[in-house]
Amino acid sequence: MGVEIERKYLVQLEAWEKAKSQATCMELSQGYLSLDPARTVRIRIQKEQALLTIKGKSQGISRVEFEYTIPLAEGMELLKICQGSIIRKKRYVLTVNDLTWEVDEFEGDNVGLILAEVELDTENQSIELPLWIQEEVSHDQRYFNSNLVLHPFKNWS
Repeated sequence: MGVEIERKYLVQLEAWEKAKSQATCMELSQGYLSLDPARTVRIRIQKEQALLTIKGKSQGISRVEFEYTIPLAEGMELLKICQGSIIRKKRYVLTVNDLTWEVDEFEGDNVGLILAEVELDTENQSIELPLWIQEEVSHDQRYFNSNLVLHPFKNWS
């Protein structure tokens, strides 16, 4: 059984613009087949790969996670039956202080939102934050991708 332990942060745009040249970038599309908070089911297309991910209910910053590669054609068909809107974003991946950071620049209905995530080994692992981190939003459900499909950033007041 896989367990995801992840912290999520808002990103300071100007500082990030200076740092992102050190990152690799890929475009992602993802949607949700189930938005039940006890178990979300996500389909993601990245590069020429489709992934089916099942995540359990968050407990603190941890939750169970299972991820499977599926045929790309099936992934594309599954995106068509997802709930809410499809999330589109550019994901930048870089290593800072021996940790892998993923920074998502959202597009479409969530344009203007930039979030950074870092996966940890334990919930209480201490980390040194990069200069482009603004504030932690790990416990703010508004920033969960599963929430953004129904309540996109463009509609926030």
